[in-house]
Amino acid sequence: MNASDPSRATILIAAENVTDAEQIRKLLAEEFDKVYTTTDEANVAADFERHRPGVLVLAFNSLEKAEGYYLGLYRLCSTVQQTPYRTVIMCREEDVKRVYDLCKTNHFDDYVLFWPMTSDMSRLAMAVHRAQSELAALRDAGPSVAEFAAQARRLAAVEGSLDHQMTRGSRHLAVVSRAMAQAEEGVDTALDGFSRRLIEGVVPDAVTVNNPDALNQEVSRLKHEDIGDRFRAAAESVEPLKQWAAEFKRGFSAHTALVRELNALADSVQPTVLMVDDDELQHKLVARILEGENYRLIFAANGIEALSILRKTRPDVILMDFMMPEMDGIEATRRLKAVPQFARLPVIMITGQSKGGVVIDSMKAGATGFLVKPFERDTLIAKLRQALNGA
Repeated sequence: MNASDPSRATILIAAENVTDAEQIRKLLAEEFDKVYTTTDEANVAADFERHRPGVLVLAFNSLEKAEGYYLGLYRLCSTVQQTPYRTVIMCREEDVKRVYDLCKTNHFDDYVLFWPMTSDMSRLAMAVHRAQSELAALRDAGPSVAEFAAQARRLAAVEGSLDHQMTRGSRHLAVVSRAMAQAEEGVDTALDGFSRRLIEGVVPDAVTVNNPDALNQEVSRLKHEDIGDRFRAAAESVEPLKQWAAEFKRGFSAHTALVRELNALADSVQPTVLMVDDDELQHKLVARILEGENYRLIFAANGIEALSILRKTRPDVILMDFMMPEMDGIEATRRLKAVPQFARLPVIMITGQSKGGVVIDSMKAGATGFLVKPFERDTLIAKLRQALNGA
């Protein structure tokens, strides 16, 4: 078995009954080489931190006890969200509907009807294999599509800015050319006026002109040869720069179509927004506000549920309520920001309070934005766009 084999991922079986835990451990040990058990309620956090499982099997005698263990794990173990893992819950037949709903809403990842033991003994092993395959895919995942889309939008912005600067540069070069032409005309006019004054005897004490025609010829030569040559050389020195700017703009325009295509694709990307709030009314309000906008909405009722969802779903931005049961928005934000893959995930804190302490605590926890209830539609959309664009 090589080191990259996903079957080497640790499996932790959590149960209240030692015999049940050992029975399941032996079953899985036939295919997997790192299978452990935890049955002591006092060691919930310690056992999880010690083993850092890739698959957590919940084998309790009742669904309520399995849920209690799972909630306690999130309350007691600060590193639980830093460990990528999948949960497989073993349930009784009468709990199947409820467990199905819990899996569908991302509380758990999979379930196995196991009490009493079914004839399909390999069903649990299959669930573990599937969980480990999902983990492998998660480890190999790169940036999200929305992150690529944000970069494409920035590229379009850079293209626009560069085009604007090139246009300004062309105008500046044109201004320089005109200024040099005007300067040459001004010098010619000044020399003509100076020679006229000398001929008219305006400055007899300085110069006496005995031959006006010879003076005019010399001034004409000076304008066209000495001074004119220098102005022409200066004008010619600008020409290569003007030519370079024109060639650069022509070459750059060849890429403009590609940039616009990328931007059009970016606009079609549907970013995922995770709304974390225990108030169903707020869920409906945000869903109504964003209806027709290009967002995919998912919901969590509290911080623990949000952290559970993050194990298998990667949103592009989180709307986090400040006050919630089980785990408030500050603690949930602090925990998810401790996970390297979520460190840059934008979190917009939503609260009914605008006190300075609330804002400071939110920012310290890692929130990148702030919304005070009740908020306007335009404000919410603007905040989401800012977060997605990294503003």
